[in-house]
Amino acid sequence: MDALKSLVSSQLKSELPEVNIGDTVRVHVKIKEGDRERVQVFEGTVIARRGGGISETFTVRSISYGVGVERVFPIHSPHVEKVEVVRRGKVRRSKLYYLRNRVGKAAKVKERL
Repeated sequence: MDALKSLVSSQLKSELPEVNIGDTVRVHVKIKEGDRERVQVFEGTVIARRGGGISETFTVRSISYGVGVERVFPIHSPHVEKVEVVRRGKVRRSKLYYLRNRVGKAAKVKERL
């Protein structure tokens, strides 16, 4: 059991990004294509966080060509290179699933000053 805990603790990232619900973030993800590796940027609003410890994840939603796209990122994944916070959001909910039903300016989150 101690070996499992040490393995898990070695995989945890020491610097966690300060990501809250409602924030607009830019996530840099490593993508492997054949023998090459590149970094792809995914920008959107954080609509959910779940889990704890090694299995903690956050969900980012963006609109691409008029279609809603959601991606779930494990916080401690080695594929997530870095997370930049573009703007802070002011929300009163822990899950923003209601944004899925909104279109245009109604889907915006107010900015925290």
